Amino acid sequence: MVGAGQLARMTQQAAIPLGVELRVLADGPGDPAVLAGARYETGSPDRLEDLRTLADGADAVTFDHENVPPAHLQALEAEGVRLAPGAAAKRFAQDKLHARTGLAALGFPIPPFAQARTAADAERFAADHGWPLIAKTPRGGYDGRGVFALAGPDDAARALADHDGDDGLLLEPRLTLEQELAVIVARSAGGEAVVYPVVETVQQDAMCREIVAPADVAPEVAEQATELARAIAEAIGATGIMAVELFLTPDGLLVNELALRPHNSGHYTIEGSVTSQFEQHVRAVLGWPLGSPAPTAPAVVTVNVVGPADGSDPAERIAAGLAVPGAHVHLYGKAARPGRKLGHVTVCGADPAATRQAARTAAARLEGTASA
Repeated sequence: MVGAGQLARMTQQAAIPLGVELRVLADGPGDPAVLAGARYETGSPDRLEDLRTLADGADAVTFDHENVPPAHLQALEAEGVRLAPGAAAKRFAQDKLHARTGLAALGFPIPPFAQARTAADAERFAADHGWPLIAKTPRGGYDGRGVFALAGPDDAARALADHDGDDGLLLEPRLTLEQELAVIVARSAGGEAVVYPVVETVQQDAMCREIVAPADVAPEVAEQATELARAIAEAIGATGIMAVELFLTPDGLLVNELALRPHNSGHYTIEGSVTSQFEQHVRAVLGWPLGSPAPTAPAVVTVNVVGPADGSDPAERIAAGLAVPGAHVHLYGKAARPGRKLGHVTVCGADPAATRQAARTAAARLEGTASA
């Protein structure tokens, strides 16, 4: 697995009972997956030789992030390395402009968009859609980074000056959103696919803070979201876990982004599904039969634990979080830093409101914003 962060850490935890040896490309021995026992190679995804070293002798190479140069992936495939997902599919998660263009060509519903290299490009798009606009860097954004609003032409000119000579910015109108949803789909190397229930993702400060499963949406919306995820996975040839982020607007569902790897919106599946997204990813990458995505409880809520403003470590308050009945606490072994995603809490229950409150309480105790 290229990367050794929390997604690789939880994949390692799922690989152990399956007897699968996971080797990760890490910055060093302090990375979260390495602390969880994964074998590692020290290196960078920016160096092709480091990727070759990681791939040597492996049955397959997969990913816990998007930041691998596409040219390196194409080179590995040309050398016979089995990537899961392959380079062509992975590009849908690496390049937002490519994803928008590709999904539109395949007939999937997406927001209006434009590529802007100059302020004049932005003004032309705003003439049709109005200000403010939402701007996204085509590559490299994560957890809200690389997404910002442009209030008017002056904002656009300043933002695009920072992108002179590259692909510019992806522009979208500011949409009216009823909910933000996500669907996790697993597709194996042999083409078998299973889809998890549609969840609602709740954003705060441009970061996902809560996952509510199942989403409180009309049955026809859930069915459409499910079929969209399944169809996209098939159309782009995804292998492993793929997350489809969706906007529910007054005019219907729109595809926002894809992630071809385990995803924050699927963390609830560790306790909340018969087969977690991490075990499912291992199965799918290796071409093994997929497990059931069925829920284990009527309501499951995950709340992310974020580093508090005072810089303190939620690990110091783990007993307070565990004291909340039903709380499953996952800390990622990352150094505490204000605003950094350091872990999550999941609660499974019968009543959605009570389940959500319990998960929020446990996370607040870990963050030090609620008393024990």
